Amino acid sequence: MTTISKAVACYVRVSTVGQNEAGQRAEIEHWLAGNGIDLKAVKWFVDKGKSGDNLTRPAFEKLQAAIFSGGVGTVCVYKLDRLSRKLHEGITVLHDWCERKLRVVSVSQQIDFNGAIGKMLAAVLLGVAEMEQETRRERQAAGIAVAKKSGKYMGRKLGTTKAKPERARLLKAKGLR
Repeated sequence: MTTISKAVACYVRVSTVGQNEAGQRAEIEHWLAGNGIDLKAVKWFVDKGKSGDNLTRPAFEKLQAAIFSGGVGTVCVYKLDRLSRKLHEGITVLHDWCERKLRVVSVSQQIDFNGAIGKMLAAVLLGVAEMEQETRRERQAAGIAVAKKSGKYMGRKLGTTKAKPERARLLKAKGLR
């Protein structure tokens, strides 16, 4: 009888395209090497320019599929807030993973989230991540309000978009506005 070992999956997320995931990757690789895990056997899932506000992220969805298929035994993240910035979603994901007997490790926080203490710590850390996100948004809104009041904030400049122009043309060609 052959035993199939389950893969170690590493998930990295940076919020903006301009950010570099190299720092997170280096810390995770350091942890893997320190735990005797062959870097060549690791599966990497990297989301670049994706917010932690929701779970709709291409690499995260691929990670979830790999977990669901039973091919993953350990998930490593740089920090727990890389998974989610929402308490409810983060707890739901972690609960599901722990129910599947996955080992979930945050390398920078040096926490293994299996067991009762790990779950309790996860709830606290995810709550802090959500609070940080809300606080940042409140500061941003306050700053915009002050800038608008003093006439320094005019919104986005005309002709600038977040979406790719070719996507807009394609939608317009389909009759959408």
